[in-house]
Amino acid sequence: MNLEAPETPVYSVKGHKEIINTVDGIGGLGIGEGAPEIVTGSRDGTVKVWDPRQKDDPVANMEPVQGENKRDCWTVAFGNAYNQEERVVCAGYDNGDIKLFDLRNMSLRWETNIKNGVCSLEFDRKDISMNKLVATSLEGKFHVFDMRTQHPTKGFASVSEKAHKSTVWQVRHLPQNRELFLTAGGAGSLHLWKYEYPVQRSKKDSEGVEMGVAGSVSLLQNVTLSTQPISSLDWSPDKRGLCLCSSFDQTVRVLIVTKLHKI
Repeated sequence: MNLEAPETPVYSVKGHKEIINTVDGIGGLGIGEGAPEIVTGSRDGTVKVWDPRQKDDPVANMEPVQGENKRDCWTVAFGNAYNQEERVVCAGYDNGDIKLFDLRNMSLRWETNIKNGVCSLEFDRKDISMNKLVATSLEGKFHVFDMRTQHPTKGFASVSEKAHKSTVWQVRHLPQNRELFLTAGGAGSLHLWKYEYPVQRSKKDSEGVEMGVAGSVSLLQNVTLSTQPISSLDWSPDKRGLCLCSSFDQTVRVLIVTKLHKI
């Protein structure tokens, strides 16, 4: 959509058979290398990647194989767009599945299950070689995956934390410092976290194969803003600490987090 002419969409397509739950974008405006693309996830169980220059048909379509149950896709995120060829999409589903799709090879690179519906996914940066991925879920838990080292059978190392006493609706990394991230909870609270890397990010297993080592997370600050869930939030890319959130109480709040440069 062009904000100066919102009545006429820049790009429009009938993408899914059922409600679209989640959208993410990459490319253009200096956010990641490669073509500008949009990814959508739907209740119909499919994840589709769209190029606005190609009308009507998706450039990639990730859907369950015939006979497999269709799961409701709740969240999608682009990542690994550090050059013209590389790009991944990570998708989270209502049954706790997380799937990482390699768009270069058009293959499923990795999958895991975190036992609760996945509400939000975000790489700490979209436009670098995969570094960290945060997944938030129902039941108040989030997981941080170290995406630098993938073990053939154990996948990526991760650490989990009980964050809120309810659903963790959203996660957003601070643009000016990728080790800091904010989570939004179903009880109307925001929690600010810091990720600490381990001394060594990888080690060899008993068979000599490289495997990742997870770091730790610590709570820096938290605040309760509403009695209703905070459903959406975003940081300003220009002003450090400036953020925006919306809640089920029909209120949009503008917040400032101070002293972030000292962390």
